[in-house]
Amino acid sequence: MKKSSMAFRNVRSLAVAAMLVSMSIVIGIFCKSVLNFGMGLFRVTFENLPIILGGILFGPIGGGLIGAASDLISYLLSGQAYPLNLIVTLGAVSVGVISGAVSRFVARKRGKLQVILSGGLAHAVGSMIIKPIGLFQFYGWMVLWRIPLYLIIAPIEICILCWLFDRSVFCRLIDGVGEEKQRRRSNAGTEASDERKDG
Repeated sequence: MKKSSMAFRNVRSLAVAAMLVSMSIVIGIFCKSVLNFGMGLFRVTFENLPIILGGILFGPIGGGLIGAASDLISYLLSGQAYPLNLIVTLGAVSVGVISGAVSRFVARKRGKLQVILSGGLAHAVGSMIIKPIGLFQFYGWMVLWRIPLYLIIAPIEICILCWLFDRSVFCRLIDGVGEEKQRRRSNAGTEASDERKDG
């Protein structure tokens, strides 16, 4: 509980996280209704985009929680008779965790490189490895067709995120949300401490 509360440090962060969960659910429902082919095998969906954004903003813990909430709530709203596929849920969680871990520990500077690495690795593991393993019981080896499909979807999502981070309005909206603000405060505190020591 303490770790999850640290991921969302204030009411604004919690509200943004809830909005990202809602966006992922709505996008997923829309794509299942409109862009669903081959009994779900060839489903064009961009539901991972908000989860990746959540990982970049809130780090691996926050991203994982957003991925888990998105998948679980989407399942509950779908009214499906079959039980929850925990491997697919793990795939959604991994998308948030990996995008958060990459942006937190590898490409820490906000920009296109951070988005490309975070989104690319998150899709490579979550969408192209873990989720197909969970769906294998339904589609067999045909599930491998989802891999080239995500080779198209992933770059589109990454381009959208890069475009968003290039917009000053979007950057102002997310300023003070998630890990970035905390890092700035930490750096400022370190610099102030160094100044006191030098004085």
